[in-house]
Amino acid sequence: MNLLKFLVATIVETLLRVLPFPCKTGLVKIGNPDRNAPVLLTCNYHLTVERLRRALKGVDAYLLVANSRGINVWCASTGGLFTSHDVISVLKTSGIEGLVDHRDLILPQLAATGVESKIIGKKTGWKVIWGPVLAKDIPAFLQNKLEKTSQMRQTEFPPMQRIEMAVAWAFPISIILAPFMIPFWREAVFPFISLVWGLSFSIFLCFPLYSQWLSPEGRRVGFIFFDFGRGGFQLILWGAIILGLITYSMAVGDFRWGFILRWGFMSLIIVLLLSIDVMGSTPVLKSGLHGDRLLKIHLDERKCKGVGVCEQVCPRDCYEVDRDRHTARIPRARRCVKCGACMVQCPFDALYFQSPRGEILTPETVRRFKLNLVGKRLVKVEGRL
Repeated sequence: MNLLKFLVATIVETLLRVLPFPCKTGLVKIGNPDRNAPVLLTCNYHLTVERLRRALKGVDAYLLVANSRGINVWCASTGGLFTSHDVISVLKTSGIEGLVDHRDLILPQLAATGVESKIIGKKTGWKVIWGPVLAKDIPAFLQNKLEKTSQMRQTEFPPMQRIEMAVAWAFPISIILAPFMIPFWREAVFPFISLVWGLSFSIFLCFPLYSQWLSPEGRRVGFIFFDFGRGGFQLILWGAIILGLITYSMAVGDFRWGFILRWGFMSLIIVLLLSIDVMGSTPVLKSGLHGDRLLKIHLDERKCKGVGVCEQVCPRDCYEVDRDRHTARIPRARRCVKCGACMVQCPFDALYFQSPRGEILTPETVRRFKLNLVGKRLVKVEGRL
């Protein structure tokens, strides 16, 4: 029954991924935790909690579920919906302080864009430890005395995640557009839905083949909000569809320009909708719609003490820290997704963003103002020290 419940939640919440799915906040016991059991914290996005439960099977731990308004950790943290206040609130109200003898709190690494470890420590006395990016790595992380490997810190875009994202885009487009076709072109509804799903899977499953041509920093190929990246893969895909339609018509001996134009136009609409934010739909590239994509991360070596927090929270493995010399470097800065986690967590404010025009975006600004849905830093985070 638990497996069935998990599968249903996975299917439904993947199909409707664009919507929040909140679950109950508070304390959840995993296994039979004692007073030395690890304490983990996550958001109240239902699917995240269910996946954590499965990943922690066989582990004795306490899981705190904080209010993120039913949105996943990274999106909620980046958008100012999962903050230090939410973490402090569940620490104070869950009763966890009376259940364990330690004060080590394991937070999801991707929460580092919005949850400030310094504030958590100052207001509660709990020490924040940044856990792995993926839930599946948590058992190994716990066995390794709370030390992460480089792989545990990095976001990737593996096939299963690409499939989930293809489904997350195809389903809402299908259910929104298909009903409008029924009164006018009923016989084309099923082919239309098949085309939507086929194109969505093609775009996301083929991502490794064209990702090298995508760059949020360069000029985009597209129309207004439609994000094709510099390579224009989606336009190439649309051209292939037109060629396929022509070939099919000639092969069956029924070549009609009306048929070509009708389905060519339909496929263009679908490609445009699927391409609104290809880069932003991945965990490895900055959204092509966000102004932050043009920023560059910089390190002030005079302020840096080499404590290594930047390395621990960076999801793209941009940093290298020399703990003997107490210095840090950014040798892989080109991989940066401008999430700002390193800036938010650096205790010495040694990092900052700089725009192409030389404007400086300070750590305080990144901490105070989060990104709204269109990538503007307009969401003010209240209740900070």
